[in-house]
Amino acid sequence: MSERVLIPVADGELPAYLWVPESGTGPGVVLVQEIFGLSPYIHRRAADLAALGYVVLAPQVFWRLGAESVPDGPGMLEEGIGLVSRLDWPAAVGDMVAAFEWLRARPEIGGAGVVLVGFCFGGGLAYNVAVETPVDALVSYYGSALPGLVDILPVVEAPSLHHFGEADSFIDGPTVERIRGVVGQSAACEFHTYPGADHAFDNPDFVLHHPQASALAWERTVEFLGRVLSVS
Repeated sequence: MSERVLIPVADGELPAYLWVPESGTGPGVVLVQEIFGLSPYIHRRAADLAALGYVVLAPQVFWRLGAESVPDGPGMLEEGIGLVSRLDWPAAVGDMVAAFEWLRARPEIGGAGVVLVGFCFGGGLAYNVAVETPVDALVSYYGSALPGLVDILPVVEAPSLHHFGEADSFIDGPTVERIRGVVGQSAACEFHTYPGADHAFDNPDFVLHHPQASALAWERTVEFLGRVLSVS
């Protein structure tokens, strides 16, 4: 079960959901949404991580736009892109930094590590946050903003794991390889591509879901997080 929380930021309060594992304590994960917001899919992934022993925080990135999530359906992509087009990116980065530091200070964390896991839009946003504040690790699924961000931001030196589909309709193969060439300058970077997988391949509520790629990427994500955070 999740708890709705409010996180103080410079100009208001950032809404978010918090999941605490049965143990009551554990390492932290800030889960950064895709363009569809805090959708049922994001809630399920947060619950998956909490079941593994993590304290999970999912901030509502679109709160300044008055939106929590985009309804599933044929217009979901258009509506999500519309929200992102109106988003104040620097403010969103600041919100996620505040959310990260809020989670790190929670008593449930108890000095354990805190990582970022971001999907699609959130994969790029999480990368930017990892540049702005020290993180223990980063997992980015097909970060849609990375093609522009890697040209202007320093390389994230924290351990990182990147997933991309080889049939991504929004980030073509040469662009994926350009991203790999930049983020791979860090010796702690792991990078995987998935044959036949399109964008948003992990989301079973979206038309581009690829079950095999989703399962393998999640297996790698669980192993990576367990390794960098010393969770079995």
